[in-house]
Amino acid sequence: MIKQILAITAMNVRSIPERWGPSLVIVIGLAGVVAVFTALLAMANGFSSTLQSAGRGDNAIVLRGQSGAELNSGFGGDSVQLIKLGPGIRKGPDGEPLAAGELMVITELGRKDDPAAVANVTLRGVEPASFAIRPQLKITAGRTFAPGKREVIVGNGVAGQFAGTALGDTLRMRGSDWTIVGHFTAGDANDSEVWVDLGTAQSAFNRGNAVSAVRVGLESPAAIATLRAALAADPRLAVDVTEEQAYYSAQTKGVRQTIEGLAFVVTFIMGLGAIFAALNTMYAAVSTRTREIATLRAIGFGGMPVLASVMVEAVLLSLVGGVIGAIAAYVLFNGLSVSTLSQASFTQVVFEFAVTPSLVVTGLVIAMIIGFIGGLLPAIRAARMQVTTALRTQ
Repeated sequence: MIKQILAITAMNVRSIPERWGPSLVIVIGLAGVVAVFTALLAMANGFSSTLQSAGRGDNAIVLRGQSGAELNSGFGGDSVQLIKLGPGIRKGPDGEPLAAGELMVITELGRKDDPAAVANVTLRGVEPASFAIRPQLKITAGRTFAPGKREVIVGNGVAGQFAGTALGDTLRMRGSDWTIVGHFTAGDANDSEVWVDLGTAQSAFNRGNAVSAVRVGLESPAAIATLRAALAADPRLAVDVTEEQAYYSAQTKGVRQTIEGLAFVVTFIMGLGAIFAALNTMYAAVSTRTREIATLRAIGFGGMPVLASVMVEAVLLSLVGGVIGAIAAYVLFNGLSVSTLSQASFTQVVFEFAVTPSLVVTGLVIAMIIGFIGGLLPAIRAARMQVTTALRTQ
């Protein structure tokens, strides 16, 4: 039976160039399905990885109790000092706890593609320890800001997407001018931020000695339990201690679920169209090869090899379409830098589409499933074709 399947399949494949028009219907249809599916999930992957890579397993973020996000959190300087003295925080080179109070403020910048349109961007007031807690952050141009001066450094994502962010440019924020003295990269969500000295930000934005959160470097990932228990037991504090990676993962959940839901809905709708296209194409292919099938049946080929050969042809055409769609998605979207609004901070997050091998494999599997479904009924019809009837119709 296998020899029969291979023989009929080879004959079918050789005849595809004679039916290239109908065959292209399947190929193009599946290429579109896979390209759209891959592109949408590549966007979800890129957004999630950008935020999640900002978190480290040996870092924690301390927020006001029940606040859930930095934008909603805030507490005074006394609380900050108590948190910094908590157990489980590792020491920096100077022997001091590796902990930093940070202030998050929303500012507005004009977009490069449309300078008249403004978008929310995160302005983060930081302490020297903020850099040590994020060793992946590097200054790529210029220098860091000087304490006490209205100087800022901007992430490369901000510099790439927003106008007026070159070295030496002046940003107008909340009625005051700030000079851009440096660019930095971290390879994560921090690239979407503007950083300034914490004390300067508190003064300029009338925040007193308040911060949005305290970031701490832990002695070990397990030390977060010790720190959490100690801060919870202090009646002067009402805070939540969250492992940094878990915090960022929670921030991506809503956006990722929305994009994934859209991807599967669009793929389902387009997939239905591709199934009907495959049905029509394979029915037409079976009809044009009625004499061939009848002759094969007459000389001893069974119905199962005929069915299998039609199915293989449909799946093969679908696979070709899937490969074309995956290549198109990779060429057009992989590494494409865009920005979108984060639901947690209501500020723009700059990220790159990420077409991963697992996405490509998933797209190809979907293509083959669609091809299988679209080729099943025509294959059954071909297998059940009566030899005498087929020869008589010719």
